[in-house]
Amino acid sequence: MKQTTRRDFVKLLATMPIASIISAETPNTSKSPMRIGLTPVILDDQLGFLHDWKIWLESQLTLPVKFVQRQKYRDISDALLANELDAAWVCGYPYIRFRPKMQLLAVPRYKAKLTYHSCIIVNKNKPAINQMTQLKKSIFAFSDPDSNSGFLYPQYRFKSLDIDPDSFFQRTFFSWSHRNTIDAVANGLADAGAVDSYILEQYGIHHPEVTENIKIIEKSPPFGFPPLVIRNNLDNTLKQQLSGVFIHMKKNKVGLELLQRLGLDGFDTGSEALFSGIEKMALELKSRSHILQHASS
Repeated sequence: MKQTTRRDFVKLLATMPIASIISAETPNTSKSPMRIGLTPVILDDQLGFLHDWKIWLESQLTLPVKFVQRQKYRDISDALLANELDAAWVCGYPYIRFRPKMQLLAVPRYKAKLTYHSCIIVNKNKPAINQMTQLKKSIFAFSDPDSNSGFLYPQYRFKSLDIDPDSFFQRTFFSWSHRNTIDAVANGLADAGAVDSYILEQYGIHHPEVTENIKIIEKSPPFGFPPLVIRNNLDNTLKQQLSGVFIHMKKNKVGLELLQRLGLDGFDTGSEALFSGIEKMALELKSRSHILQHASS
């Protein structure tokens, strides 16, 4: 994928109507900013992108935009539930847990689909490991306890294989981001890990020297892509405005360029049904946990 330089972005801005450029440079600062929370779904080396995205969003919304980044998924969820954020890009797992306190705004479209996968990865220097049952006594990295692909799905998969992670693995740990999990496995700090397929693929575009040391031994069924959500009491006018900006982003020249830098096709309205698989796993794991606690009491 061709990477866009800041000079290219400025050239694109030059093609925009003067009114749009003015509003991008001078949003109405008398209005409260639109506060948007982000988890590490945005790679750390795309921080420059956030500046450009902020400018574009301000030009479309005609009000200030403030991105709030946190390392842990729970911190973003808590901030949204406490009305400290207006919108957030979250994982499908916290979304299904906190409905209807979180409302679906838009779902990214990636490679023409509204879905992604959890990938179980190992270091290529572990040629004898080709399936999950061969991970016994290995070190396994989870990404985040509120991540579907980085924690919920692998836990569900372990249960289906009658694997107890506490006794099966030599050690498990949380890396607190998919990128950290990829790095840990690639560098041999972990033998295996669970990551988001979108982040794995995008990281491979930017850092093939890292991901060339990785192999996927299992890929989950498709799940609804991590969605954009809003707090349930957001002003309806703002909700409609924000939704329109994201849904029509691919129809705007600069918006399309920004999407390409994210590796996305665009944003769609999506549906609750996209997240039914995540909800089913969460309910089954909760039920099994209750049964085990009851049996041991």
